[in-house]
Amino acid sequence: MNFLNEFVLLLKARYPILYISTSEEERLEYIIKYCTKKYVTRTYYSWDFVDGYKGNPNDTGFAAKNPLEALELIEKLTPETASVFILKDYDNFLKDLSVIRKLKNLSKVLKTQPKNLIIISPEINIPDTLKELITVIEFPLPTYQEINEELLRLVTSLQQDVSDELLLNLTTACQGLSLERIRRVLSKVIAKTGTIDISSPKLVLEEKKQIIQQTQLLEFCVADKHIGDLGGLDNFKDWLKLRAEAFLPAAKEYGLPYPKGLLLVGVQGTGKSLAAKTVANEWKLPLLRLDFGRLFASLIGQSESRVRKMIQMAEALSPCILWVDEIDKAFAGAQSNGDSGTTSRVLATFLTWLSEKTSPVFVVATANNIEWIPPEIIRKGRFDEVFFLALPTKEEREAIFKVHIEKARPNRVTEFNLSLLSDLSKDFSGAEIEQVVIEAMRLGFSQGKEFQTEEILTSIQNLVPLARTKNKELTLLKEWFESGNVASASKYQ
Repeated sequence: MNFLNEFVLLLKARYPILYISTSEEERLEYIIKYCTKKYVTRTYYSWDFVDGYKGNPNDTGFAAKNPLEALELIEKLTPETASVFILKDYDNFLKDLSVIRKLKNLSKVLKTQPKNLIIISPEINIPDTLKELITVIEFPLPTYQEINEELLRLVTSLQQDVSDELLLNLTTACQGLSLERIRRVLSKVIAKTGTIDISSPKLVLEEKKQIIQQTQLLEFCVADKHIGDLGGLDNFKDWLKLRAEAFLPAAKEYGLPYPKGLLLVGVQGTGKSLAAKTVANEWKLPLLRLDFGRLFASLIGQSESRVRKMIQMAEALSPCILWVDEIDKAFAGAQSNGDSGTTSRVLATFLTWLSEKTSPVFVVATANNIEWIPPEIIRKGRFDEVFFLALPTKEEREAIFKVHIEKARPNRVTEFNLSLLSDLSKDFSGAEIEQVVIEAMRLGFSQGKEFQTEEILTSIQNLVPLARTKNKELTLLKEWFESGNVASASKYQ
């Protein structure tokens, strides 16, 4: 059920107190006014702390700087007067005992009258004593259609000649932004370039990166890794290529559901983060990174609110890739039980969304420690596939050496004995092989010559791989892989 239908239903059902969390006051007020005229007959009253009531000439300025008096206006109207009362930022007063008592008394009366009290606030802050009386409604960010209509209105008012293709690309770039943000970003584009052209969507994306980072919930990452940057992991690559067009309209018309996500498990340095970036680049989708630590707040209820906001933002930006880095550390926090169950509730909310979501948000989660991951997360339905990234085999090590040497010296790969390097780097991870090549370059540079196979061999001898110092963890991961319903990312395991 979308917001408009749910809101109208609650008004008709005479839900006394509604709570809508949003920073888009102007857009929400427009929708509420639209509802009160078209779907339910209600007189519209709007209150804020500074100016009091506005809009109705008889009550202009009433209850300014007096939140308790703002509730008294409701009682002054006759029982038959159908109305909605908008109280902006009223959550700041919900801890006042007189306000709490007044709301409890009013809720009994409002159930029998065609009146509704609507609290608007950017955050959800409801004391326990009022949770049974207040109904919270999610107000989503603008839909694709709303953004398209707003952009069309803006470019028309600016007398800009924009092609259908450019308008489509600009609409896609603006997904996940509020209408007010879109207006400001478009003003910035006009101020910078003087026109709306093919460079405009790119400028919008640059602005979006900053806006997303300001929320401190998600990070907009550059997906600059190609599938050719991955040495080995052939099963993973095949899986990726098979679903390369899964988010295109043709796939939806065919009847295919959107892929849900991947869980990549393996020791450090095996290429999990690189694989996540490769998914975004290969499928040409924006990459958002989630650090679970950012979701937790000090106040009760704020962490759960942040999860909902993160999910809302990811879905508004869809289709996209949501990269959850080191998800195992989040589950480790849930097992400690030191935060009154907040971590468990946050994870439960996230996992429920992961199982039930129908939006084109593809989740790529990475993990190092299998002991911290509960069995229910790897069952089918949470993720489409769980891949185990083991230490690279001989063939894969050779491919990884080739990738990194080609980056450094594209025309000299054939001069290196890749087979020998692969043989002598047993138990090395992909990250350690990259470091070996960099160290060999340092050796060659310090000696004033081009690095050769000999310098790489010296670097191999000087590096102790993590697998030898973390043998217990590696053994545990291998046993888990062999006993579980997990796919190997490599063909040669």
